[in-house]
Amino acid sequence: MTNLVVIGGGSGVASILRGIKELDDVNIKAIITVADNGGSTGRLKTKYRIPAVGDIRNVLVSLAESETLLKELMDFRFVGDSSIGEDVEGHSLGNLIIASLMQETGDFMDAIKKLESVLRIKGSIIPSTLSVVDLFAEMTDGSIVVGETNIRDTDKQINNVFYNHTVESTPEALLAIKEADYIIFGIGSLYTSIIPNIIVDDIRKCINESKAEVIYLSNIMSEVGETDGYTVKDHVDAIESHLLGKIDTIVYPSNEIPSDVIRAYAAENAAFVSLDDDERLCDYTVQKCDLVTFEGTQARHDSDKIKKWFKDKVRK
Repeated sequence: MTNLVVIGGGSGVASILRGIKELDDVNIKAIITVADNGGSTGRLKTKYRIPAVGDIRNVLVSLAESETLLKELMDFRFVGDSSIGEDVEGHSLGNLIIASLMQETGDFMDAIKKLESVLRIKGSIIPSTLSVVDLFAEMTDGSIVVGETNIRDTDKQINNVFYNHTVESTPEALLAIKEADYIIFGIGSLYTSIIPNIIVDDIRKCINESKAEVIYLSNIMSEVGETDGYTVKDHVDAIESHLLGKIDTIVYPSNEIPSDVIRAYAAENAAFVSLDDDERLCDYTVQKCDLVTFEGTQARHDSDKIKKWFKDKVRK
């Protein structure tokens, strides 16, 4: 049995897990950030003082055994119907279910485990912390910005992110890392999805002590307001500076990006994340793989292609 830990949050990690869950003999543990403060998640977090639930919901749905009505309902969002009332308008039903289960059980992990059982997911979803946390960012001009959504929306360049108090990790996260054969830093928002997990001190320490192969699965495009102009090595440098440790392997999409896709992203001020020259990457194993699919002018990591890449890797 191969023990895999994927670290991140949101739709990026969901894309990875949606494919890998179909492989036999892979024990999946997903360590997910709970620092989000936007939208439905942020409203529930503020009102009930619970960890952010949105990324947890996304990953639960991605690991569900099959397409069920409940799986579809987890992503259902109440919009534009005043007869429902302002209290639920804009909320994801899945977010409300998680919040209600936490109120019922009094325990965030128990609420997740109940949904894991109902959705019959393959693997386990583990919050990096059970604390209610807000993410802080120090910008390159020395200013401090508080909250994931504010960090994304600022026009300033990020220097580092941090919590303003000691944050305890979940024991389940530490055990998963200790047992891991592979640790993947998932595709997705660098400073607001991946790094919030590894600035939890015990998680950082545990990763650095692990004998697992530590992998960065590269983003395709930069993210406006977060990684403008970043190359692959810039992403890796940011992770390593917060991890206080090293990545072993970089996995980079070998696909040629069509010119109309590049133009469409450029119109949104996003750019193709380029691979640096060999000299900058000489300390890493770099694997170039077919990982991307194109839908119109959108480039997406393909879950089936990720499954094939990981299956081939484990077989070697």
